[in-house]
Amino acid sequence: MESSPIARRSFSRWACLIGLLACSLSAPLLLAVDLTAKVAWENVSGSSETTRKNKDVVVWLTPSDPDSAPSRQLSPAPLTLIQRNKSFEPHVMVVPVGSVIQFPNRDPFFHNVFSLFEGKRFDLGLYEAGTSRNVHFDKPGVSYIFCNIHPEMSAVVIALTTPFHAKSDSQGKIAIFDVPPGRYRLHLWYEAAMPEELDAMTREITVADDSSNLGVLSLKFSSLAKVHKNKYGQDYEPPNPGNPAYVRP
Repeated sequence: MESSPIARRSFSRWACLIGLLACSLSAPLLLAVDLTAKVAWENVSGSSETTRKNKDVVVWLTPSDPDSAPSRQLSPAPLTLIQRNKSFEPHVMVVPVGSVIQFPNRDPFFHNVFSLFEGKRFDLGLYEAGTSRNVHFDKPGVSYIFCNIHPEMSAVVIALTTPFHAKSDSQGKIAIFDVPPGRYRLHLWYEAAMPEELDAMTREITVADDSSNLGVLSLKFSSLAKVHKNKYGQDYEPPNPGNPAYVRP
């Protein structure tokens, strides 16, 4: 018996679907890649100095095709940048855009955390020991963070729209995990670099099964300390023993 036109069309649709499924199953499966790299410094003498500078070099990848960018995943746990012993812990943080960071004061004196230069701009004002303030990092960028009372305190928060990032360890090793194959733009940041140096190191890369090693990242070390002003754009005043907010034990 001859089949009806409707039955023939239905059979054709199912045949097409089965053919597409067979093609997809026979196509090579593209697996995510773990990328590695190593930091190497130019003009550095002394192993202790090299080890100190190896840490906190940040590398991240942004997909060349914006439509292929994965959705951001915010951390379920609170993020914390602690003030303790007149320093920030950790010194460098990399967070997804949209993250909220707590700034608890665990010193026995006042702090005034601020960032007015790049990235997220904020001023948390003067707050005492045992209290905390929050900042919403709602846009991408590098935020240089200081205390208006203690000039020796500094930290950096890098807010990114990509999950493909890593910080170097004390040996200068970098590992970015589970990167899908494709074209990416590689970005690099480290504290001793000038903006033009960082721009010059940005480049296009292709991630594939046979390209898991990014090689050696050769960086120029600068021993010049970056001097910053207080939140009013002025030099820091010497500590005033009569003002408890400015006590430096």
